[in-house]
Order: sequence, then C-alpha cells, then structure tokens
Amino acid sequence: MKKLMLGVAALLLALAPLSACGQQTTTKTTKAPVTVKNPYEDTQFLMGTVVTIRVYDKGKKAALDKAFARVKQLADEVTVNEKGSEVDAVNAQAGKKAVKVTPAVYRLIAYAKAYSDRSQGAFDLAIGPITSLWHIGFADARKPSQAEIDARLPLVNYHDVTLNAAKQTVYLKKPGMALDLGGIAKGFITDEVVKVLKANDVTTAIVDLGGNIYVLGHSPKQKNADWTVGIQDPKQSRGTAIGTVPASNKTVVTSGIYERKLVVAGHTYSHLMDPKTGYPFENNLMGVSIVTKKSVDGDALSTATFDKGLVGGMAFIEKTHYADAIFVTKDKKVYVSSGLKKDFKLFKDSGYTLATLK
Repeated sequence: MKKLMLGVAALLLALAPLSACGQQTTTKTTKAPVTVKNPYEDTQFLMGTVVTIRVYDKGKKAALDKAFARVKQLADEVTVNEKGSEVDAVNAQAGKKAVKVTPAVYRLIAYAKAYSDRSQGAFDLAIGPITSLWHIGFADARKPSQAEIDARLPLVNYHDVTLNAAKQTVYLKKPGMALDLGGIAKGFITDEVVKVLKANDVTTAIVDLGGNIYVLGHSPKQKNADWTVGIQDPKQSRGTAIGTVPASNKTVVTSGIYERKLVVAGHTYSHLMDPKTGYPFENNLMGVSIVTKKSVDGDALSTATFDKGLVGGMAFIEKTHYADAIFVTKDKKVYVSSGLKKDFKLFKDSGYTLATLK
C-alpha cells in the first residue's frame, strides 16, 4: 500500500491562477486577511518523505512551527516499526489483547476500517504482514517466496480488526496480524495540519506531505482565484507534470508505481500491494490522482481505485460523488472522471493523450 514511509505521487504546484471565481458579497465588517508575495515556508524530511508547508498570511509565520509539531506528533504515533508508535503497540499485541490508543489514532484506524469495508477490501488496513514481507522502498526489500506469501495472506483481513469506540481500543484477532496505515496516514495527517493552520487564523496556504497536496484558500496572485495544481508524470521525477487542475480548499493525492519499486530478474514490482494476491498490483495503471476536499479520502481512494484498475476504478469514482480522479495508463493515455473533464488541462508536449472509456 502507499504512503507513510512510502513516498508516492508527487505533484507540481504552480501559483498562477487559472481563472477567477465570481466575487462573493459579505456582510462581515472584519478586516480581510493580508497575504504576502513571498510565503513563510519550511521544509523538513519526515515520515520518509519531504514535507513542505507555505503560509501566505502576513504575520502568521509562527503557524509553521505548530503545523510541523502536529506532523511529528502524529507520525510518531502511527508509523509502523517506530519505537513508541501506538500502531506498533497494536501490532505487537495481535491475538493477545486490545490496545488503548489516543483519540486521533483511533479516528485514523476507524476511518481506515470504514474504507476497507466500503472498498470491499481493495483498501485493507490489515495489509501489514504482506508489506513487511516485501519491504519495498527499504534496503532489505526482496521478492518473497510463494510459500511465504501463502503463509501470510490469511492474516490480511480487515474483518479481523475489532474496534471499541467506548474504550478507544483496537484488537487484532489473530497472532501475526499487523496494521499498515501507509495508504491513508499521510492524508489524515495532512487534514490535521490544515486544522492547525485554520485554528491559527491562516487563510491561504499550501501543505505538501510528500505529494499529498492541500491548497487552503485561494491563490494570492489574484482575488478569489484558484490555485493551479500539476498532475505528476508517472515516468518522470517528482515535480514533472503532465497537466493541471484548478483547486481551492481541496486536496490532490496521487498513487503511482514510479517512486518505490523493486526490480527482480528484469521485472519491476511497485510498492502498491494487492491484499488479495500478496503481490504488487499488476494492471495497466501507472498512476491515479484523486481530487477531493479531504486528503484522507484522497489517500484511501487512490489506493482503492488502483486495486480496481482503470475500468473498475473509474466506475467506483463515478459513484463517489465527493471525489474525482485522473487515471494514467502504461500506454501513456489519460482518463478523466466526469467532474474534471472541463477543468483538467493536458500539456500538449506531455507525450500523453486524452482518452475515454467505451
């Protein structure tokens, strides 16, 4: 699965607005926030990825420290194999007893369980035994034997994760089970950072957690104008875009096969694991970008749609009325869900072509 410790999709963010939205009238007499041309900015390497936050509100530099403090706090709580991690504590007690976790971690796990149910296991929060076996993206990555995979697959079952909301506990029914929240944690943390910024009266900002992009407010270049967010080229290094979408108070999250991989005997395996087979996904997709209001939704949906492939993934997104998607296939074609057809702009020199499903 994608994310925490799993670098994934990267997005190029440009500041130039695509178009101005209609100006809104207001009866408030409070002073409008003042934005600065050069934002207060900080970049740190956390959770195995590059985290960048830019704040454009004048006098709100201190909000950066509070935002990064929240990232570090949550990363320490949810990262697998991290000393003191609450998720690691849950995994260590698999088959033994329920473990009490903090409210934030419980909400994250409950959200992951709900998406596992909704996607019918295409996203499975109990994928840990398989991701740790391959360990793609780490120095000890390897292709396990079929016998090893067969032994661990029965442990991957979100139905065997028991939650108790009253006690805030998590219990894994079978010894050897393990949660891996990499496919949703960065989105959850991104949303938590946005909450911190808003609580500190920040109205205009960019949050980038290793490619999980959230654009808060409107572009400071023009009143009520959208930001321009680039969609990562799956064949190129991070920051190379094939096209753009306009966005304000939205997130763009990408899953792809291009960043973490393992090559064995000439065959390339991505870090995106299929919970049904125990192997990395094998379909015609190179990348899936989700555009929605909550980054935690974008994270889970990008993984779930990748599992379903182009046809199944598109059908799944079209039924999800709060999100849209851009699918990039290995034959360099781009498919866009109905809600983005008017807004997505493909670069003419990208080498990709727009296509539609028949």
